[in-house]
Amino acid sequence: MTTFITTFGAAFMLGLVFSAAPGPIFAESIRRGLTGGFDEALRVQLGSLVGDATWAILGLAGVGILLQTDMLKIPIGLAGAGYLGWLAWDSWREAATSGQPPAEPPEDAQKSEGAQESGTKVSGGAFRSGMVLSLSNPQNVAFWAALGSAFGSLGIDTPTTMDYSVFFTGFMVASVAWCYFCAAAISRLFGGRNAAWHVWTYRICALAFAYLACGTAWEALRLLLG
Repeated sequence: MTTFITTFGAAFMLGLVFSAAPGPIFAESIRRGLTGGFDEALRVQLGSLVGDATWAILGLAGVGILLQTDMLKIPIGLAGAGYLGWLAWDSWREAATSGQPPAEPPEDAQKSEGAQESGTKVSGGAFRSGMVLSLSNPQNVAFWAALGSAFGSLGIDTPTTMDYSVFFTGFMVASVAWCYFCAAAISRLFGGRNAAWHVWTYRICALAFAYLACGTAWEALRLLLG
């Protein structure tokens, strides 16, 4: 029982540190939360759990050697750089239009499409964005590739299926808790701001996405050419 508690606690703390690290998920949560508030920021965070869980299962399943190969890291890095570049462009475009009053749709369209367009479509995009960012983040690959064989630091020389399950559960519980905390903090800090605040926040997010895209692309190209 003591070993299970230690493993769960270590995984929980690691999950908090991993989730709280600034990166594309956090920037995208802010970008979505500017207009969608808590719900949109939360959907980005929850979408990222799909990628986190996928890489965690692969890492803990003992495929760390495969995850460390350039054959896998290069295409994932290039795909991630491309998506980050698109987010940079989209965020900069939103900065150019966020200060303008929205065009009034026709009355009939407003009645028939308003609820659907503001709800299902946007929410699905936020969840999907978080999922793609997490799945295409090469840092996730490196993290779980290195951690898959790190049970020795917890005093577990031959981890069992139960050990892996406890570790995975602790990590995911912390990740889910962070999703709600992060979304609430973003809604509190960025909600209800004026148009100028939105413009500059979108621009900062765009620059952050562009920086991350360049760094990710450079790392992938370095592996490809080296």
